[in-house]
Amino acid sequence: MPGKWRFLLLVAGLLVTGVAPALAETPDAALERLLDEARVEAETPGTCEKPGIDRLVRIFCEGKIRAGIREKYPLFGTRVGDVRFGYDVDVARAVASRLGVEPEFTRVKAATRIVLLDEDKIDVVLATMGHNTQRDSQARFIRPHYYQSETVLIGPKELPVAGWEDIAGRSICVTIGNGSNAQMISHQARLMLFEEATVLPVRLADETCMLAAQDNSFFASYFTDEGFARRFEPKFGFSQVPWGMGVARTGSDRLAKVLDLMGQVFHRTGVFLEIGRKNAIATGFLEAQKEVWARPECNTSEGNTDPACVLPPLDAALEPTPFVGNVVAAEQWIAERTGLSVSLPMFKTMPAWTLFQSGIINSLYLVVGALGATLFFALLLGALQSSENSIVQWVFKALTVILQSSPVVLTVVIAAAVAQEFFSYSSVVAIGAAIVALGLMNGSNAGQAIGEAMHTLHAENAGKDVAETKLFGRAVSRSATQIVSFLINAAKGTPVAAFIGAPELLSALTDITSFASGRATTYTILLIFYVLVVMIVVWLCGRLRVALERRHA
Repeated sequence: MPGKWRFLLLVAGLLVTGVAPALAETPDAALERLLDEARVEAETPGTCEKPGIDRLVRIFCEGKIRAGIREKYPLFGTRVGDVRFGYDVDVARAVASRLGVEPEFTRVKAATRIVLLDEDKIDVVLATMGHNTQRDSQARFIRPHYYQSETVLIGPKELPVAGWEDIAGRSICVTIGNGSNAQMISHQARLMLFEEATVLPVRLADETCMLAAQDNSFFASYFTDEGFARRFEPKFGFSQVPWGMGVARTGSDRLAKVLDLMGQVFHRTGVFLEIGRKNAIATGFLEAQKEVWARPECNTSEGNTDPACVLPPLDAALEPTPFVGNVVAAEQWIAERTGLSVSLPMFKTMPAWTLFQSGIINSLYLVVGALGATLFFALLLGALQSSENSIVQWVFKALTVILQSSPVVLTVVIAAAVAQEFFSYSSVVAIGAAIVALGLMNGSNAGQAIGEAMHTLHAENAGKDVAETKLFGRAVSRSATQIVSFLINAAKGTPVAAFIGAPELLSALTDITSFASGRATTYTILLIFYVLVVMIVVWLCGRLRVALERRHA
C-alpha cells in the first residue's frame, strides 16, 4: 500500500476513535449552538413553569432580558423622560438584539447593582461596574471586558494636590460602593458619600466638595464644558480597572457563557467599537481589544479563559484580620439559626478594623471632652451671667440666646471653620472644634440655669452677709438637674462631629460602608455603641446630681 494511503487511513482511524484533537470551535459557532439549545428548551412544554431554570432559558421564555443600567452617568447611561442613551444602554440593546429578545431597563446605582442581581430583579448589570478581585465573590463577571477606566481625583486648579501624600486629612466626595474608596481611606482621606455620581460636579461647583473622585469616563463629558474645564482639573489617577457585565453567581451559568462568547464576537467584529464611537467615548481600549480578539489563539470558544487574551481583574483584595475566620463562622451561625443575613465588615479586613478601633477611641475622647467642656462652660457662663456688672451680664446672656438659637450642626461647622483659620486641618483640630462647640451649646443652657439660680439666691439673701462663692456653690447645687440634663445631651450630640470630618465612630463606619457591604448591621452596631455610652453617662451624671443636691441640702 502506497505511503500516502497508509497515512490517510491512519488519520481516518484516529478521527473515528476520537484520538485526534478536534479543531477549536469558533466563538460564533459555540454561541449559535448554546442559543439554539436554550431556545429549544424554552419551547419545550412545561419548561418555562419549572422553578430554578437557568436565566438564559427564562429570558427566552419571557422574551426579554432585564438589564440594570445607570440613568445619571453622562455618555454611558442617561435618561431624559422615557428616552435612554449612552454606551451601556446601546450595548444592552445590542445584547438583546443578538438574543432576539426585548431589553427591559432597571435603574441601578453603584450600591444597588449587585444587590438587584442577587434578588433576581435583573438578569445582567451593565452599569460602569469595575471588575476587581473583591467583587469576584459577589457577581460573575463577563469576559472579555467591555470597557476600561481609572479613578481620577478632580479639584480646583489652584488646589495643591499632586499625589497621595497631599490627601491625608482632606475630605473627598465619592459615591457609595466605588471600589477605589478603600484605597483613598488607606491614605487617611476622609470621605463624603453620595448615592449618585452626578451630584459630584454640582458639589464641586458650589464648593461643598474641594475634591471628588470618580471614574475618568464619568468626568469626560464635564471637561467638554468650558466653564468646568476652566475651574477644575484632574489631579492624579489610580486604580485602572476593566469594566465587566455582571450576572448572578448562581442560576446564570449558561447566560454567562453566552455573554462571554458574545463579548468576544462584539470585540472582534467591532460592535463595541462602533457603539463607543457613536456615543463619543474614548475608544483606545476598544480599538486594542478588537485586535486582541481577532488573533487566532484568542478567537476560539475557550479564548475568554486564556490569560493571554483576557485582562485580569484589579487586585483589590484587602488584608484580612487574624480573626476573619471566626467572624465568618459567626455570620453563618446567625444565618443558620435565625435566617438573618448579618455582615460584619469592620471585623474582616485590616483597613476596616483599624478604622473601627480608631473610631471607638476617638468617640470616647469626644464624649469625655464634650462632658468636660459642657461643665466648664456651664460654670463660666453661669458666673458671668450672675456678675454684678450689668454690661457683662447682658453680653453673656445675649451670647447664651445666640447659642441656644443656633442649630447644633451649624455651630459645629462654624467652630471648625474658625479653628482652621488658626490651625492646619487635622483630626485633632476637628475633634477639638467639636468639643468646644458641644461644650458651648450645652454649657450655655446649663450656665443659664446657674445664673437664674444665683439671681434667686441674691433675692433670698438680700441684706445678709453671704460670700459670693458660697452663693455660687449653692446655685450650682440647685441647678444640678439641668446641668446633668445638658451633660447627657452633650454625650448624645457627639456624632455630629462627623459633619466636620472628625474621625469618630460614625465617620469610621461611613468610611467602612463606602467599600464594604453590611450597612444595616454596621449602623446597628453604631446605635448599640452610643446607647451603651449614653447609659454610662446617665449613670455617672446621676451620681453627680445626687452629690450636688446633698451639698445644697
